[in-house]
This record gives sequence, structure tokens and C-alpha cells, in this order.
Amino acid sequence: MGEVRLFGHPGWGSAIVEAQMAWLGIDFVFEDVGNLFESREARESLARINPVAQVPTLVLADGRVMTESAAITLYLADLTGRDDLVPPPQSPERPDFLRWLVFLVANVYPVFTYADEPARFVPDETARDGFRGAVDAHARRLYGMMEAAAGEPWFLGERFTALDLYVAVMTRWRPRRAWFAENAPKLHAIAARADAVPQLRAVWARNYPDA
Repeated sequence: MGEVRLFGHPGWGSAIVEAQMAWLGIDFVFEDVGNLFESREARESLARINPVAQVPTLVLADGRVMTESAAITLYLADLTGRDDLVPPPQSPERPDFLRWLVFLVANVYPVFTYADEPARFVPDETARDGFRGAVDAHARRLYGMMEAAAGEPWFLGERFTALDLYVAVMTRWRPRRAWFAENAPKLHAIAARADAVPQLRAVWARNYPDA
């Protein structure tokens, strides 16, 4: 059996899984893949492990590859037998947890896939700014839906879950924390609380050294 390896890049989506593994006490080796937008070599190297060349990519100790952060989130809970980040099946929070976990990865996360580097999807250079603006506006609408559903002090109310880690990481991306403070104060407060969780401070320091 080998070691668990997490392929990612500081500040990117791999931070969501890195935070979970740190919280759960899972030993792993972090492999920085570099900037996948700027480096063709980085994309080609990661594509040998994950054909879509996206992070997070998790290589298990037996060599199997896991992708998709939601799948990894559920797997890590199963692997450790713990329910502190993922409500158990009979928990009253489970339906809402699953709904918003999939909402994040199926609806919100793709806006960054498309708008971070519009040239990959829009050949016409003159149309790219409009495309990115439209996708970013859609993201703000999606965050508005989450804001309406968010509880306090955590997304599901009293229970801290992996959803709060998603919020902590994704609110650092466009439209960034200042927008959330003004337009989605509950999500902003959740992110700030997650920033202050002692078990996660080292993770945030590695991923956001200039924060």
C-alpha cells in the first residue's frame, strides 16, 4: 500500500478537501500541480491521472483515483466512520446537506470552470468579456439562493459540516469576500467563523498566506 496523495494548488478547490483531511486527521502528501490555466505542461501531467485535469484529485493508498469533491467528501466520511462533517443517513440535517452539497458542485462550481478562462469555451475574443460577465452574474444569483437558505452560525444552523468548508473556500473566489459582506452577510459570517476554527488555521495559512 502506498501513501494518500492529494493533487491540488493553493487556494483552488483542493483546499476544500485538504481542510477535510486535516480535520479528520488523515495523513496525506500534497502534490502541487501548478497553475493549470497557465501551464500546458501542468495540465498534461495531471491529465495522466485525471483526464479532465482538474483539482482536487485524490490518489488513494491502493492507487485508485478519486475525483469530484462531493464524492470525496462522502467517501472520507465513510472511510473514517465519522459524521462530524457529513450528517449521518438518519440525521434530520442529511437531506439539506445533500441538497446543498450537490447544488454547490453542480451549479456554483461550474461557473468558475467556464468563466475563469473563457477562451477555452468562447473562440471569439470580442465575446469573452460578455460571456464572463453573464456567467459571473449567474453565480451571484446562485449565491443569493444560498444566502436565503443559510442558517446561523453555520449553513445548516447549529451543526458545522463540510458545507461550511465549501463556503469558506469559495467565498474567496469571485465575487470575493467584500461582495459577500455586502450582499450575502450570512455566507460571509459563516466563512469568517470557519477561518477562525483552530483545527483549520494551518490549512488556511498554506492556501491563503496573504489573507
